[in-house]
Amino acid sequence: MGLKLTLQKRLAADLLECGIHRVKFDPEKLEEVSEAITREDVRRLIKDGVIWKEQEKGVSRARVRARKSRRKSRGSGSREGGKYSRISKKEQWMMKVRAQRRRLKELRDRGLITKTTYRKVYMMVKAGAFKSVAAMIEYLAQNNLIRRPLL
Repeated sequence: MGLKLTLQKRLAADLLECGIHRVKFDPEKLEEVSEAITREDVRRLIKDGVIWKEQEKGVSRARVRARKSRRKSRGSGSREGGKYSRISKKEQWMMKVRAQRRRLKELRDRGLITKTTYRKVYMMVKAGAFKSVAAMIEYLAQNNLIRRPLL
């Protein structure tokens, strides 16, 4: 049969905003496609689903992702940089102090410690008296500074 549909393909590619190789026609309605000679005709056929564009082919990145994740998780030997170049001492200090202050505020707002206790322990946190939040809570418990048991 060999209908020449290059015009229709070109118009459809322009309207669908893709290359001519991605434009596909319904094989049962080729007669209808060949009669379409204006952009408006082609636009109508696209709307009716007689002409459509094929999905773009892509290269999967899954294998690359798998390789990257393998590379990342190879234990402590894969670490580059010194102990404090990963998280500096200052950043570690900031994280620790902020966590302790957050917990202190929470205890004060829930009414588990008094304002005076809060102020005293806040200054101790600032001085670096506690290694962690747990150590701070332990100190409060040992010195009976918590009003009622923690949940």
